[in-house]
Amino acid sequence: MITSQQHTADCEIFIPGNAVMSNVAEIFSEDALLKLFPATKSDDFFDALFGDAEEGAFDIALAFDRFDEADSTLHFFLELHERPGRCLACNLTYGLPEVFSRHPIINVAGLVKDISATMGDTMTCEEWKLGSTKQVSNRLHKIPLVISVRQKE
Repeated sequence: MITSQQHTADCEIFIPGNAVMSNVAEIFSEDALLKLFPATKSDDFFDALFGDAEEGAFDIALAFDRFDEADSTLHFFLELHERPGRCLACNLTYGLPEVFSRHPIINVAGLVKDISATMGDTMTCEEWKLGSTKQVSNRLHKIPLVISVRQKE
């Protein structure tokens, strides 16, 4: 269940043949995800937050989860990976969806536009939302990013 804010974004998404997006995992390959959300964003975020990138407790990575045909949504995660010698505490990460939704370096709205550019122009993004932080393990937390899409008229 997504419990965070919803946002509207002007973006277009192309789904080749619009056939259940069977090739969407290929579109969002590891290389494509790194281009959409470079590893350097973690250091940039912590440099802006603390004045020193080394102070960050985690690295942020974009991961593709799935396309849900039933409700026409793309599902991603912003993964928070604990850095060596640091502590990825729940109290540190639970407020991040709200912070990430507004932070200019993380720039979720810009990320959604970049995702749309990666996909093309036959589908339109209606809105995006960040969900609540989920603790997968002591070393990995995930923040869901859900993007609603519809076919362009």
